[in-house]
Amino acid sequence: MAIKPLGDRVVIKRIAAEEVTKSGIVLTAASKEKPQEAEVVAVGPGLADARMELNVGDRVLFSKYAGNEIKHEGQEYIILKQEEILAIIE
Repeated sequence: MAIKPLGDRVVIKRIAAEEVTKSGIVLTAASKEKPQEAEVVAVGPGLADARMELNVGDRVLFSKYAGNEIKHEGQEYIILKQEEILAIIE
């Protein structure tokens, strides 16, 4: 069963955070923040007054407290509105 978002909503999946910083410092689980980078898994059809600018597979940045976290078939996802996406990473 797949998740199909409605309206201007998007389903994203977090991309795993780096275990080691660029300077070589190893991060423990307690010191790591949840990553704010994700991959778009599903995109809703949009609304009459707002077209969808995202596509499945896009890598995006999103607000730290945006959306609703859900668990589906053992995977964690976030469902949020397109306007909560800050940027597409190219």
